[in-house]
Amino acid sequence: MEKVYGNTQGIRSSHLKQLQQLYEQRQPGDRFVTSEFAQQLTALSLETHHPLCSYINRRGQIVRIAIGTPAQTQLAASELPRQSAERLSGIHCVAVQPTPPDAASLLAMVRQRLDALVILIPNETDGKRPGNHNPASIKEAYLAHLVSDLKTPWAVSPPFKLEDLVEQDSIDWVDEWETEFQESGFAALQFQQIESDDDRVLLVGLMTDDLTEQRFHDGLAELTRLVETAGGEVVGTVQQKRSRPHPQTVVGQGKVEEITLQAQTLNANLIAFDRDISASQSRNLEEQIGIRVVDRTQVILDIFAQRAQSQAGKLQVELAQMEYLLPRLRGRGREMSRLGAGIGTRGPGETRLEVERRTIQQRISHLQHEVNQLQAHRSRQRQQRQQQDIPTVALVGYTNAGKSTLLNVLTQAEVYVADQLFATLDPTTRRLTISEPLSQEQRPLLLTDTVGFIHELPPALIDAFRATLEEVTEADALLHVIDLSHPAWESHIHSVEAVLADLSTLPDPNLPMSTLLVFNKLDQVDSETLAIAQQQYPQSVFISATKGLGLDTLRQRLLQLIDHATIPV
Repeated sequence: MEKVYGNTQGIRSSHLKQLQQLYEQRQPGDRFVTSEFAQQLTALSLETHHPLCSYINRRGQIVRIAIGTPAQTQLAASELPRQSAERLSGIHCVAVQPTPPDAASLLAMVRQRLDALVILIPNETDGKRPGNHNPASIKEAYLAHLVSDLKTPWAVSPPFKLEDLVEQDSIDWVDEWETEFQESGFAALQFQQIESDDDRVLLVGLMTDDLTEQRFHDGLAELTRLVETAGGEVVGTVQQKRSRPHPQTVVGQGKVEEITLQAQTLNANLIAFDRDISASQSRNLEEQIGIRVVDRTQVILDIFAQRAQSQAGKLQVELAQMEYLLPRLRGRGREMSRLGAGIGTRGPGETRLEVERRTIQQRISHLQHEVNQLQAHRSRQRQQRQQQDIPTVALVGYTNAGKSTLLNVLTQAEVYVADQLFATLDPTTRRLTISEPLSQEQRPLLLTDTVGFIHELPPALIDAFRATLEEVTEADALLHVIDLSHPAWESHIHSVEAVLADLSTLPDPNLPMSTLLVFNKLDQVDSETLAIAQQQYPQSVFISATKGLGLDTLRQRLLQLIDHATIPV
């Protein structure tokens, strides 16, 4: 039997068999669709509660039956009879869905250079009466085709009645459209999807009332850097300003259509939002746009997954991913519903959603146990260090502030450093010996490099990396490293302080010297920025770790820091 494409999960075997039988029908070569075929396809769509698509060549042969929208069931370029971008492909699509042609479906038509796209809109009430195959089950029909307009390369007819649509001579219409298409010199090549293993990412930023303009633009710039760090290529940005996110699609419907057009025009294969979005919002957007949608946390988790080298790092990243995924199982759509329906499928069995949730919960419990063991191991290591009566200072700061570089310069450690976000995940502790300026006494201390922070660090990461972050909680003092060359350095300070407050790790506020702010990358800063920072934070230290500037001052301030931090209370 011929294959039924698309999402077949949850579809009854009897319905799949009826869909397979559609391949046996042959449509007239001079018609877009027959009344009988349109009614059969519509009835099956209503009974399965899914949109359906059929792809038909000019000889009337059905080359594909698929479950899903035109955007979700596209033919690969190699499957199209005619390959030239200056000609129509020789295939038209007949689809059944509850709404008129949307931007995603129309762009799918452009990408495939379809002869035409026929959209049949069913009467939803007829779906409540199984087996109702009369013509009234089709409310209206739309006919779309390509035009030589780069901005809007399609035209959509006013709604037809089914009996009028089946009388249209497809040969005359398609010949006319193709002649216009060729004579205009317009090619749909730029709309064809580029086959690539790399992520071509379109960013979407939403500026709500709770964001300042500066915070919004800083967030978008940071998302750009996150995507690039994750290995993606940012191909464009779409922005919208609204009071609050749309509950179904985050942005408004008009903006969704703009995103769809931009994504297809720029050959994007991934949409990344600058905020966390729910599973249902992600699903709604993917259904309308036709490509994968991720949020900011997913991008960060992907970076962590790439960076994790040690067994402990991989363990904590997997736990963070599982904890992020679990609450998002709800609302993933009908693909998570029961495997079947009807006689023989009901009873005490579990839904796929329940099974997957239970499996993830069991995995989380196992990972939590291993993280607890990791915590205990690192706690024993800290106790051994504490028995040596050597004070510990933890390096904290925004990601890519230069903490690992500073650790390497001060202690000759060989920690991996790169101009990347989250280059370091695993904590590294090294011994640093500093000479007293007057007595020349050698004073040892332990310097610990930790994972970098970021604005609104995802809760799943905070929980999963608690074993790592405890290196901060158990330190005698903190060295807060700031990248002064970054335009948003002030915001970075507040973000790090917010994360530390969430961790309840701030040292005793009565000891003002127990946290030392160190402004790094002095060599990349203009005099005006430096003056502002020196005025706002006069007790701080200003250095360049790579150029060695200010390091002697930093060493002496470190001695003062640990003296104050270790005063018996």
